[in-house]
Amino acid sequence: MTALLADDRERHGNWRKVPARDQALLALAHLRNGDTYTRLVEGFQVGVATVCRYVHEAVALLAGRGRTLLAAVWIFAWTQSNFLILDGTVIRINRIRAHNRLYYSGKHKHHGVNLQGLMDPYGRMIWISDGLPGSTHDITAARSHNILHLINQAETIYLYADKGYVGGESEQLLTPRKKPQNAELPDADKEKNRSLSATRAVGERGFAVLKNWHVLDRYRGCPRRVGTISQAILVLTHEGI
Repeated sequence: MTALLADDRERHGNWRKVPARDQALLALAHLRNGDTYTRLVEGFQVGVATVCRYVHEAVALLAGRGRTLLAAVWIFAWTQSNFLILDGTVIRINRIRAHNRLYYSGKHKHHGVNLQGLMDPYGRMIWISDGLPGSTHDITAARSHNILHLINQAETIYLYADKGYVGGESEQLLTPRKKPQNAELPDADKEKNRSLSATRAVGERGFAVLKNWHVLDRYRGCPRRVGTISQAILVLTHEGI
């Protein structure tokens, strides 16, 4: 991150009060440890506005290095694997008075931002979406981000997903069979569900790694920034930081 910030300063001729290394440490302290702006002000001896600008600048540079959905899918299409794992999560945020219902997730019983992620067969996240209000259902979010449409175009790639994606318009979307009303699920369907569940379980690692970054424990800033911050964290994770 230090090299990325230094290159950006040199390219645009920007002067900053602190060295690029200290700006990188400041941004990492916020992302990794969840340090508040007030704590960063005390630690780095700069103003709140400066801390906010430094964090936003670092996050934007990192997120800009991330892959688009199209790039992630087509790069993966060249590998020997033929399936990806689609999953969603809701990042908890503070209550928003103006958009209380929009951001409230009935499933999770708290306010949040819906994120969609694609994981490879080893559980490594290869792409994460922009954020949508927490009330958005997973299948609606997948449609909004054109995930299913793109997978249809890829043809050779299948998506493993949970019951939240049942009804998706894609022959390559594989979801569990639902139990019929007032009837038992056939043994063959039960076996398919067990197999699908075992495969999808690996994909839980993707969001688990992402949530190790404590800024996402409960995000207290603008909810529209959750997607950008998550994309920046994904870039840092791929770079091995």
